[in-house]
Amino acid sequence: MNTIPKHTFQHWRASIRDTSLLLREFGAPLLFFLLTIVGGGVAYHHIGIAVGESVGTLSESVYSILTMAFLQSSGEFPHNPLLQIFYFVMPVVGIGALAQGLTDFGILLFNRRARSREWEIAVASTLNNHHILVGLGHLGFRVVQQLHDMGEQVAVIELDPKADLTAAVQKMGIPIIGGDSSREGTLIDANVKDARSIIMCVQNDAVNLKTALKARSLNPDIKVVIRIFDDDFADELHAQFGFNALSGTAIAAPAFAASAAGADITNPISIEGESLSLARLTIKPNSELDGKTVGQIEDGYSISLVLVRHDGASELHPTDSTRLQGNDMLAVLGRPEKLNALVHANQ
Repeated sequence: MNTIPKHTFQHWRASIRDTSLLLREFGAPLLFFLLTIVGGGVAYHHIGIAVGESVGTLSESVYSILTMAFLQSSGEFPHNPLLQIFYFVMPVVGIGALAQGLTDFGILLFNRRARSREWEIAVASTLNNHHILVGLGHLGFRVVQQLHDMGEQVAVIELDPKADLTAAVQKMGIPIIGGDSSREGTLIDANVKDARSIIMCVQNDAVNLKTALKARSLNPDIKVVIRIFDDDFADELHAQFGFNALSGTAIAAPAFAASAAGADITNPISIEGESLSLARLTIKPNSELDGKTVGQIEDGYSISLVLVRHDGASELHPTDSTRLQGNDMLAVLGRPEKLNALVHANQ
């Protein structure tokens, strides 16, 4: 049985990617060092031939220059002044170019805290089929907690990465990308192209809408869950763009989480002090719900199954004995947190 936590593998992958990015960043000093050794070897070889002093083959000349760069010459000290210059110049040029690049590389490699944003981006790049949450306020934090408890992968975009809730989210192993979510580069840093959904929890309708449209342009298949403070505007966004727009009049973190995880869910309504939502979801084959009866699901998750659609036929208020199958569509009424648990069981 594999006992290594999932996030450990994720951090290994992030470390590999982060290191590869560092190597690419410091490729110029390494390339300069390589060209210096090869170019110096060619020059050393041809000068030796021109002055009549044997320096061996071309490959031997290149090797000699390499050893000179590290003050470990493999041949005899030449008599010609032109060849002697290489013995004094190569250590300065070779070691200087290589040492500077390797020193900077080593500092940044082993001190990732000094480049925390790059590390968070590297972690986000390892995610796939994940959720991107924008806006780490109190609602955003509760949504992150819900998704984390459901076992979902999440990346967070926050304009102010020094927010009070940042440390708590990072303890969950969730990357936080600092930046403006409406900018293409920030969304790419959060790996929007591989994301399953984007959830906007910012208290600004214009920013939420701009971010949603930009994300949809980068990933046409991404599911959009957007916080909108105007009910009519929320309905219009759903009709025009297919966004799952939840208005600010009845926001609940479980509703956001369930919506992002795969259920079409309405805003909660209050009935005798009870907050209820109607959700639509499709049973995934081989999930915990596949093969259970209506009664088992209603009793197990404390919800009411309003409708079942199977092979194109709909059944309102199905009997308890009705057995559900993969690809059946359900309409379910319940508390947002209960719908959240139902969606989690359907993963």
